[in-house]
Amino acid sequence: MVQKIIEVVGRSGKSFADAAKDAVAVAAKTVRGMRWARVSEFEMDLKNNKVVDYRATVKIYFDVE
Repeated sequence: MVQKIIEVVGRSGKSFADAAKDAVAVAAKTVRGMRWARVSEFEMDLKNNKVVDYRATVKIYFDVE
């Protein structure tokens, strides 16, 4: 089996977990054969010293057809 890896960034105003789920959900619209995902980075957007947005960079592994 050969797999390819892509990186996508998900966003959420609620949590890192929701940001990671968003990344997978958006990728699933165009990527077939996804096998697993790994969160490689977490980031937060700040405004006036408060968190306003969460971002998760996710590596998605899928089978090459």
